[in-house]
Amino acid sequence: MSTAESLTGGALAAALTAVPGASATYLGGVVAYATDVKVAVLGVPEDLVERHGVISAACAIAMARGVRDLTGATYGVATTGVAGPTAQESKPVGRVYVGLCGPVSALAVPLELVGERAVIVEATVTAALGAIADLVGEARLPG
Repeated sequence: MSTAESLTGGALAAALTAVPGASATYLGGVVAYATDVKVAVLGVPEDLVERHGVISAACAIAMARGVRDLTGATYGVATTGVAGPTAQESKPVGRVYVGLCGPVSALAVPLELVGERAVIVEATVTAALGAIADLVGEARLPG
């Protein structure tokens, strides 16, 4: 597992590494707060940013894919969105996307959250952890 975080600023990595034994599954992460870092480090295509913005499902998936590729992890998870206090890219406070990329699929989970900045960050981390559990659980189901 590896993480690419924007609005959560490392809080998702902190939650993942707070669990004893995390070093067996967590490889590392990138806090890509600035668009330039999303592009240069995570490989988010500039044309994707121009078309969709960084607060989009497409960017969340590209960030998750980028950190997965960068670290060699089986799963990459990313967070991008608006924690506030003001709108960004014409997106309202609370608009968030969690991107997930695994060996066979990539998806984004859209969130519409309400509350102060800290509440939005915490709710994003909780949603991301749930999405990771769902994705990994689905990968382990016989089928």
